[in-house]
Amino acid sequence: MTKTEVTDLYDAILSLGSVPECVRFFADLCTPAETKSLSDRWLVARLLTEGVPYRAISLRTGVSTATVTRVARALTYGAQGYRIALERRPKPRIRKPTVDRSKPDA
Repeated sequence: MTKTEVTDLYDAILSLGSVPECVRFFADLCTPAETKSLSDRWLVARLLTEGVPYRAISLRTGVSTATVTRVARALTYGAQGYRIALERRPKPRIRKPTVDRSKPDA
């Protein structure tokens, strides 16, 4: 595989405009196991940046401690791709509890 072929793949991913489009693309591109492996590593990266201990991550996710260590090494010594994505990802939406105003206070 040439650098141009890899860059073309990255360009294809960047051209996708929504999560549903990404789901469809990755369903065609990857096996379910490959997609799970990628999403597991992403979860591990998020948990590591939240300070969760390696063993707790492994127990919670089912990912091997070797994978947790590999992701941690990438976070520290890698190309900073995880960090860029972590900084740019949308913040989780926090739903405010709804109050039923039709009922009088008890």
